[in-house]
Amino acid sequence: MSETNTANETLSPTGWWSRPGGGREVLSVAAPLVVSSLSWTVMTFVDRMFLNHWSGAAMAAAFVASMIWFAALCLPLGICSYTSTFVAQYHGSAQPRRIGPAVWQGVWFALAASPFLLAAIPFADAIFLAAGHAPSDVELEGRYFAILCYGAPGMLLAQSLSSFYSGRGKTVVVMIVDSVFAILNVLLDWWWIFGLTVAWGDETLEVFPAWGIAGAGWATVTATWLKAATYLLIFVLPRYRAEFGTGHAIFDVKLFRRLLYFGGPAGVQMLLDVLGFTVFVVLVGRLGSVENEATSLTFSISSLAFMPVFGIGLAVSILVGQHLGEDRDRVAAQATWTALHVSWAYMALVSIGLVFFPQLFLSGFFAGEPMSGDLTTRAAVESTALVLLRFVAAYNFLDAMAIVFVSALKGAGDTRFILLTSLVMALALGLLTWLMVDVAHAGLYGCWGVISAWVGTIGMVFLLRFLNGSWRSMRVIEPKLVEPESDAGEFA
Repeated sequence: MSETNTANETLSPTGWWSRPGGGREVLSVAAPLVVSSLSWTVMTFVDRMFLNHWSGAAMAAAFVASMIWFAALCLPLGICSYTSTFVAQYHGSAQPRRIGPAVWQGVWFALAASPFLLAAIPFADAIFLAAGHAPSDVELEGRYFAILCYGAPGMLLAQSLSSFYSGRGKTVVVMIVDSVFAILNVLLDWWWIFGLTVAWGDETLEVFPAWGIAGAGWATVTATWLKAATYLLIFVLPRYRAEFGTGHAIFDVKLFRRLLYFGGPAGVQMLLDVLGFTVFVVLVGRLGSVENEATSLTFSISSLAFMPVFGIGLAVSILVGQHLGEDRDRVAAQATWTALHVSWAYMALVSIGLVFFPQLFLSGFFAGEPMSGDLTTRAAVESTALVLLRFVAAYNFLDAMAIVFVSALKGAGDTRFILLTSLVMALALGLLTWLMVDVAHAGLYGCWGVISAWVGTIGMVFLLRFLNGSWRSMRVIEPKLVEPESDAGEFA
């Protein structure tokens, strides 16, 4: 850290709220990202909640299919998301003209990865048949998965383009855009799942057909593509071209390689984490329909509850990247600990609600009568989910710790360690779940005990890595030198 930066930190306020890396700085970046993160979760949550009123089988199918779709998407999505770390470090090191080209590398990667995701559409049914699911479930899961694949390119493009704002800490723009299209998705969900007709004189015009699970998929795809188009239009505005070079849509080989070098492990880490959860869900699905629906429902509630912490984690990555770009690693560390305090305070409220007021979380799924399905099964799913929510309450604090510290390490560029840890932990989760289901026959609660222990372990591993401090000297951007870098030292 430079002497100037040290002096500035000494003269700055030292209270929790006002100090560098304190509550005001963290929350000013994190609050809009919390709303933005919730927007995607709200989109999928509303899909499942509405579908549960269509049928419990459709809700469970949408959850499983979206998990596998996201597992296929998360490797390129992780790389596209990592564009924000480059933007943050360029912003912190006062190199604004490098920001536009960095974002464009994320866009080029999104376009290059899209054909591979679209190629999965013809194999949709085969994926779920291979998992051993019942033919009736496969028909629903395959249809929903195939439709979501059409939205994958839009998802990747939106993620890369939004990094232009999130990486610079302009998170209010991200919040507004994401929220608008989350609301649009809710409207499209209602109309497209249950149908929308309009009276036209003596006739009735069908605006949206009642397509059930297919309608939920097309609503999400439509909202996702419109969001990507909006980000692109504002990214190339004239004022951004002049200051940040956003009009230079060039393929920069060296910068693209750096994005793959650092973002690749981050994308694989996301893939491994999601794969671990996907294998868990698929294996639990073999225990029976009640266990499958209860697990899908509980994870839907859990993802909505912990998404604010995911938004805080995004803010941690941005602030760590910015402060390391400024060579202020002490402030980066302070921002991380502040984010942990905020996350734990939030998780305390969530856990209290899950334990003492679980019906508040379940009411949206079980209000009214379903359009199809067995009422006895529905009651069994609800009672089982009440127990599973207590598992979520038990591991919430450790989950928050894992999210915050892995985000700090990503913001610094410590992605190789993250990759190795995720590989070991994903394999462990899959193996232990298989042992619980097929060998020990420990049932649903044995499986949930495994995933609770898994979350706790991964949280402790990333905490210890953060305390090790090796991340403090890491950077993802090239050194700010007058002479060009040699190829040999590009990633040194």
